[in-house]
Amino acid sequence: MAVELFLPPQNSKGPALPLFLEPVPAGFPSPAQDYVEKTLDLNELCIQHPAATFFVRAQGESMTEAGIYPDDVLVVDRSLTARHGDIVIAVWHGELTVKKLETRPQPRLVAMNKTFPVIEVPEGVELEIFGVVTTVVHRVRQP
Repeated sequence: MAVELFLPPQNSKGPALPLFLEPVPAGFPSPAQDYVEKTLDLNELCIQHPAATFFVRAQGESMTEAGIYPDDVLVVDRSLTARHGDIVIAVWHGELTVKKLETRPQPRLVAMNKTFPVIEVPEGVELEIFGVVTTVVHRVRQP
């Protein structure tokens, strides 16, 4: 799965949107709530380290089992140290790719789609991690 990079505008503060007090059940409906608890700024929700954060747009089908689909926007934080099990943006053979990082028993990049191969990192080869994916923005209705 390839990625296309783009950076958030510096010091951009998007509109604060209403956040309802009650979560919306995914099962049986509940009575509607007629009030808003507070507002929610998506930048505050999705971006913890603005100076180290960038967005990428996903391409391909290799991460669908992780809920990442073509054209999804990934929020990537370069200030985080990647850990076993993180979804990361890595550099492999000079190209950026998004994969699940496994560090045990040896480093490898795992596609979250069984039809794609695992990338085994040979001993002695340093794997460059470009950043850790913290949030996925997935559109459910196309414009």
